[in-house]
Amino acid sequence: MTDMNNIKNDNAPKKRVLIAMSGGVDSSAAARVLMDQGLECEGVTMRLYRDESITDNGKSCCSDRDEDDAAFVCHQLGIPHESLCCTKEFRSCVIQKFIDEYQAGRTPNPCVDCNRFMKFGLLMDYAREKGFDAVATGHYARVERNEETGRWQLLKAVNDSKDQSYVLYMLTQEQLSHILLPLGGRTKDETRAIAADAGLINAKKRESQDICFVPDGDYAAFLMRWAGIRAEEGDILDEKGNAVGRHKGAVRYTTGQRKGLGFAAGEPVYVTGKDMKANTVTIGPESSLFHNGLEASGVNWVSVAEPERPIRVTARTRYHQKEKAATCVPLPGGRIKVIFDEPQRAITPGQAVVLYDGDLLVCGGTIERVFDE
Repeated sequence: MTDMNNIKNDNAPKKRVLIAMSGGVDSSAAARVLMDQGLECEGVTMRLYRDESITDNGKSCCSDRDEDDAAFVCHQLGIPHESLCCTKEFRSCVIQKFIDEYQAGRTPNPCVDCNRFMKFGLLMDYAREKGFDAVATGHYARVERNEETGRWQLLKAVNDSKDQSYVLYMLTQEQLSHILLPLGGRTKDETRAIAADAGLINAKKRESQDICFVPDGDYAAFLMRWAGIRAEEGDILDEKGNAVGRHKGAVRYTTGQRKGLGFAAGEPVYVTGKDMKANTVTIGPESSLFHNGLEASGVNWVSVAEPERPIRVTARTRYHQKEKAATCVPLPGGRIKVIFDEPQRAITPGQAVVLYDGDLLVCGGTIERVFDE
């Protein structure tokens, strides 16, 4: 694969682009934009997950309808389309990790792993084998090359409310040099207008929101169905370790949760921790959810080289969360320590922490622990 630094050069050979088509309006509009740039486009839909026991609620991706919509959009655009069965890889790389993390008492982000292993892992390898120059998606983020440093950089979308850079922090320099994100400078309304002007069938299709393999949001039922993990009752503990009630299975609870505890108290209480081995859930006042420090592992330095000294950044510990001012301290072994200027609520191990310098995505990693400093 050759890099796409000069895709608008009329004298260069026409570039071949493989577009990840989900069946939604974003990837469909992305295909239209790239075709208008004179690129040779082909669509591919990754068949990631199928479970006939779950009814398509229209809020998650990867359904048969989505695949049909992607194929029909490619027909409308006059470009080839193929479906790529990746269910085995998706199960081992994404679903199994999700299960393992929940069993360990952590809260994983499967969208990050899907991008890491599937869209920009398996699919990019497939594109390389088939002779494509780049892979394109409908993600709202931007890729640019810093001509002074020669380094590829990942930036937030122009439309901050739609920015998806958080779930792309794992991208490498090699991957960034072969990725096209044509919607990064557009709003959602502009994207829908592109699809409508092209007469595409999904111009008004609503967005997917839920995890594709848990579309009903019932994690305990999913874990039972796929891994035989039962949500056994156990003790609810106060912060002193005293049993104050019973829960319906620790896997059903997440840090910061208030509703559904089945516990009456004189003041509002929240889940502040859980121990999967002991099958206990700890509750406490909201103030116990706030911490000013975290440590993360598996850190990928995206747009800049790893610094030798602490740097000032803004940080997100959840998708679409407003960034908060912090200091990042590089640690040995691909780890970082992040110290926030002000304590943050419900920082959760297993989630991603992503650091920015303005619009520039600096790095990201997996939260391992929280602390106060």
